[in-house]
Amino acid sequence: MRAPLLYGFAGSLALTTLTAAPAGSATAGSVPAPPQSAEARGTAQAAQRAAAAGLDWAACPKEEALPDSVKCATVSVPLDYARPDGRKIKLTVSRAKAKGKASERQGAFVFNPGGPGGSGMYWPLAAGTPEWRRIAKAYDFVGYAPRGVGRSAPLSCQDPKEFAKAPTDEPTHPDQAHKRKRIAQAKAYAEGCARNAGEALRHFNTLNNARDLDVLRAALGEKKLNFMGASYGTYFGAVYATLFPSHVRRMVFDSAVNPDPEQIWYRNNLDQSLAFEARWTDFRTWVAKHDKTYHLGKTPRAVERSYEKVRDRLAKKPAGGKVGPGQLQSAFLQAGYHDDFWPRRATALSKYLKGDPKPLIEQAAPKPGAAVENENGNAVYIAVECNDSGNWPRDFATWDRDNSALARLAPFETWDNAWMNLPCAFWPAPRQQPVDVRTAPGALPATLILAAERDAATPYKGAVELHRRLAGSALVTERDAGTHGVAGGTNKCVNGHVDTYMLSGRTPQTPREECEPHAEPEANSSPSGV
Repeated sequence: MRAPLLYGFAGSLALTTLTAAPAGSATAGSVPAPPQSAEARGTAQAAQRAAAAGLDWAACPKEEALPDSVKCATVSVPLDYARPDGRKIKLTVSRAKAKGKASERQGAFVFNPGGPGGSGMYWPLAAGTPEWRRIAKAYDFVGYAPRGVGRSAPLSCQDPKEFAKAPTDEPTHPDQAHKRKRIAQAKAYAEGCARNAGEALRHFNTLNNARDLDVLRAALGEKKLNFMGASYGTYFGAVYATLFPSHVRRMVFDSAVNPDPEQIWYRNNLDQSLAFEARWTDFRTWVAKHDKTYHLGKTPRAVERSYEKVRDRLAKKPAGGKVGPGQLQSAFLQAGYHDDFWPRRATALSKYLKGDPKPLIEQAAPKPGAAVENENGNAVYIAVECNDSGNWPRDFATWDRDNSALARLAPFETWDNAWMNLPCAFWPAPRQQPVDVRTAPGALPATLILAAERDAATPYKGAVELHRRLAGSALVTERDAGTHGVAGGTNKCVNGHVDTYMLSGRTPQTPREECEPHAEPEANSSPSGV
């Protein structure tokens, strides 16, 4: 699935009745593995060692670009939990201490922004914002970079300079020559992952992310985990809840991935592409409503024609030599994640058609110095999603059939999403079967699920499915809204539920609660930012 643009991370995400697995158990397939599996024993041993060692907090390295108020540390985890005495890797961790009195403190609040491939090292900065101020009085805000991400045993599959090459062309309905080119690129990327990571490649997966989280919990000195996951972070948070239900204290799932094993990950990506078409329509409808500001068309179809005109011109002459149709599509995909982008993107289109390409170049051109981080995030994304599931079709004919049919209904994102995930068709590492996420009644404390009704990156039915599978959970829905990642945003109703839950443990009185949508952005012909 396409990765989220949550809390500052920009990348690409792709996404039977059983009792919950006992705490400390591991899951090798769709049925929880025995409690005494090698991975379960290895996880317990690693957590015990981490609890004894603790974390040595110190000033953060300069490359983290964090202020002095935030401290950093590392936690050691096994590369392979079946061999806890074997190779170790170190995960980077960051923390801002709780700002309230000692009597108010409720522990550490750990966050993951999703991806796979997103780093939460910046999360402690949220503690200083108005939206999180109440919770920050009671909790240490703890972020970390999962295995493979950033400085946490970084994974790479391709020369970052090659990965960042621009401009690129991304036809909505690719011909056979383009398909052959993309197949070759996908094969090369998968081979690069295997070549660079070697035997370690198979260990970048959701199960190990969940095990790492339990080791981090222990290293923090916490008997029970307080955790918020966004987007993909909801999936491995749900896997954690399935594996370690007795280790959970409070858990927030923001913009939930559909955890149905049949959906992981190939079908989740198809559903995502379809949902992005609806969200693309939302954006065009808003632009048309503000035609007096942007002059891109008075109907969604007229706005589409303006967009297509820009795309056609960029195919012939890339803006600034760097912005072609591929970069245009990536920039406007962000408008599907967050409506905060709408005024900026509309302004860029409008000014480009009037002869000023600067805003479009500023918003869509690859950023100098970001190539390494972007390729790293993509490498982890691909490794985790490919390793997680045996559901990926091995033959391109299946991809071609499914995506060609879908592109007739949802052309905006379908093929670009397919190309991103295509390395999974040629993946060289062993694959797992997805975990059957679910908990038995009473096995897990009350948890809170947040979702926007028109979210494209994680379509709403995923939140409903997660709510069904996690006994005792509550689902809060922001109606008629589509921002991906709603906690800490502008919706006071949503934020109120998060505050109440994190501070008191109480969920809404009804299992399914609704909030009115946040206000649409105001039209602005000269917005700042990218």
